[in-house]
Amino acid sequence: MNESLIYLDPDSKQSLQTQIRQKLVDAVLKGAYPPGTRLPSSRKMAEQLGVARNTVVLAYEQLIEEGYLVSRERSGIFVNESVRENRIGVHQAQTPDAEQVARWKSRIRTDVGERPEFDWPANWQQHPFPFIDGHFDASLYPTASWREASRMALGDRVVNEGTVTEGDADDPMLIDEIRSKMLPRRGITAQPDEILITLGEQNALFLLVQLLAGSGIQVAVEEPGNPRIRQLLRQSGAAVRPQPVDEQGMVIDDRLDRSQLVYVTPSHQVPTAVTMPNERREQLLKKAHERDQIIIEDDFEHERNYLGQPHPALRGMDRDNRVIYVSALPRVLAPGLRIGFMVAAPELIRAARRLRQLVVGRPSLVNQRTAAYFLSLGHYDSFMARLHQEMRVRWTALRDALNHYRPKSIVTTPNQGGTAFWVRAPDDIEVERLTRTAAKRGILIEPDTHYHANRDTSRNCFRMGVTSIPEKRIREGVERLRELMWELSKVEGTQLDPDDPHLLRGDELQSAMSGATLIYRTVYCDPCVIELRRNGSMAGRAGAANEDCDEGRWWCEGDLWHRQWQRWAYGEESAYHVTLDGQHIRWYNDSGRLVDEAILHRPEP
Repeated sequence: MNESLIYLDPDSKQSLQTQIRQKLVDAVLKGAYPPGTRLPSSRKMAEQLGVARNTVVLAYEQLIEEGYLVSRERSGIFVNESVRENRIGVHQAQTPDAEQVARWKSRIRTDVGERPEFDWPANWQQHPFPFIDGHFDASLYPTASWREASRMALGDRVVNEGTVTEGDADDPMLIDEIRSKMLPRRGITAQPDEILITLGEQNALFLLVQLLAGSGIQVAVEEPGNPRIRQLLRQSGAAVRPQPVDEQGMVIDDRLDRSQLVYVTPSHQVPTAVTMPNERREQLLKKAHERDQIIIEDDFEHERNYLGQPHPALRGMDRDNRVIYVSALPRVLAPGLRIGFMVAAPELIRAARRLRQLVVGRPSLVNQRTAAYFLSLGHYDSFMARLHQEMRVRWTALRDALNHYRPKSIVTTPNQGGTAFWVRAPDDIEVERLTRTAAKRGILIEPDTHYHANRDTSRNCFRMGVTSIPEKRIREGVERLRELMWELSKVEGTQLDPDDPHLLRGDELQSAMSGATLIYRTVYCDPCVIELRRNGSMAGRAGAANEDCDEGRWWCEGDLWHRQWQRWAYGEESAYHVTLDGQHIRWYNDSGRLVDEAILHRPEP
């Protein structure tokens, strides 16, 4: 037996016995172990793999029971002679010729385009710094409480007998729980006939595009925005009209006037994560009323605001039933879970239900009832509270790390929460090259290109999420990304010139800093003021309302300016070289790299 045919992953979440079984089955079906091949004894196999003999014995016994192997008395364990005979079509794959490729391309009547999203590596969990949004690390899954709800659903007689609903109707228990537990959080009230359960939010969007879009229909979509909705709309024949996004979400202006449909993500815009304020939401609703437009509100991520008050959903503010609300249960509830829902006028819900039945049918009633029990038992509320707190910790950790380690000229959009940051890289760094190089060092970030209707309009941005990375790894990941960006950057003026006539030294440095006020902006665009008091203490205020404050101390040693905050900058001491040109102050780290710059203000004598 070739020992290299089986490799056991010590970091796998699967047991060694399961790995052995899977590797052997794969080898048998692919012909690596032909029928009749004798396998090593359990003792020898255990020695080769470095596992307990009993682990191999149990794996062999399971495969004998399943018919892959046979045991012959006094002879050993063999691959079953008939295991591949009962499998149809086990042939060597052939590469199709050009004629076949052309023939099939000519038969496909609808252009679905290329894959609309960025492809994360399949082994993303093995990367030490996966700043991925929308994927979740296993520590977040509410395994015990979901298992309890699932056990109750599987034991529910009316579900198992199929009498819980008639025809294509959804589980009334889940509908009632969504009405009473989830929608009120978003300021929405709804009747049962205004709710449809879907196979995730993407299924809901597909149904809506099929019903409302098509040739001759113009649809306004955020730019940058969700690549999936753009592709669905183009496939339907609708005209996609990119609508700009600023620091408050979708811009509301005359460019919207010709659209019949508007797709928007107001809670945390995809991909920039900015939140649309209530005033602009009112403007959008007013525009929709004046132009007789329908709004599709994609609330894919239940709003998580950490720095401000939550905003009601557009559907909750809607006075003339123009908003279709699309959302879903968080995918982190259970691996592979796809339960979404839409809230809309009863007429649209009836049409969507009929179309759903034609396309995929209703979502599993067992899954629906499991979700209903999860909600009714109070697990959903407690889980969302824990998830909110964990995401807040991770989001804050990434926010602080970006501000602490930022290379000069990196800026993030000013968001109030969510699970991701939209970061603009320095102009001289090509973001796709940065993405590729970072991945080789175990750092996963998402480039912005696929979020733009025209990839040539990319703004050299990338996205960093926190759903897949533990809080303890965030700081190191950002620090390593900073080092990589310094390697790739060639911007002049970011390296200290020791002969710079504006470089402050000794008493000159002490005199310049004492009693001064530094005025600048954080990496996330908030105003920040630092007061350097003459007694060596300092005070910092950040945020539009000075909501983030800290105290610390500063001093000069030789030609270096030292400072240490109580909370900011991890409470660690740091030292900098300083240049002052008029009122323009810059500080550099011990490697001579530009860290930041500000306006230095001194009170009039």
